[in-house]
Formats: sequence, structure tokens, C-alpha cells
Amino acid sequence: MNLESRVVKTQKSPEELYNFLTQVENFKKLLPEDAKFELLGEDKFLFGLKGMPEIKLTLKDSTPHSQVVLGSLGDKLSFTLTCNISQEGDGSQAQLLFNGDFNAMMAMMIKGPINKFLEQLAKGIEQL
Repeated sequence: MNLESRVVKTQKSPEELYNFLTQVENFKKLLPEDAKFELLGEDKFLFGLKGMPEIKLTLKDSTPHSQVVLGSLGDKLSFTLTCNISQEGDGSQAQLLFNGDFNAMMAMMIKGPINKFLEQLAKGIEQL
């Protein structure tokens, strides 16, 4: 299953946005206030949103100033969340890509909550 967020613009430069996203504790700032967030290590965190199971993510890969890749920890839901960053005027733009391999029933159940999650992250990036 592949899902994409809308492309959002921010006043941060690509370097600033990249540095922000590679410090996983900053993801708390992108989530709603009522979301559960727990830092599990320098590059790992757990989050929970209403209507979704708690998910653990870790920083898997990054390309300076252009891409940050997070991956799920655990075998229940195996997926990656990629943020592609590019220059846009004085700031930058970003798009989130979700890629997971799920059976049809699971994909149907989680598509709505994952889309909401992507939109929440995109909105958070846009407001930086």
C-alpha cells in the first residue's frame, strides 16, 4: 500500500527542515496535543493517535537536506514513512510517502487512519 500526503511549503530551508526531522523528538511537535508520544532512544519513538494502535518508529535512513526515512519497529505493521524535501523559494517544500506491505483486509482497515496521520504530519510541517 502506497499513500502520499499533499505537498506542503514551509519557511524553513531544506537544511533546517532536514535537521528538524532527523531529531526524532521533534515529531512530537508535529502531532496533535492529545497524541501519545514517548521517546524510546536517540532515533526511536512511540506514538499513538485516536483510532490507531500505538506505533514505534525509528530513523532508518537519510540523505542530507533532501530525504528522511522512518521505519516501523515490530512485525505487526511493517512500513516506511519517507519525507522528501526540496527547495521552494526562500523556504522548502515537503511530501510524505507511506509504503507498507499489507493484506487487503488490513490495508482497508488502516488506509483512513494512515491518511489522517499523513495529513497531521504535513500540517505540522507546514506550520513550522
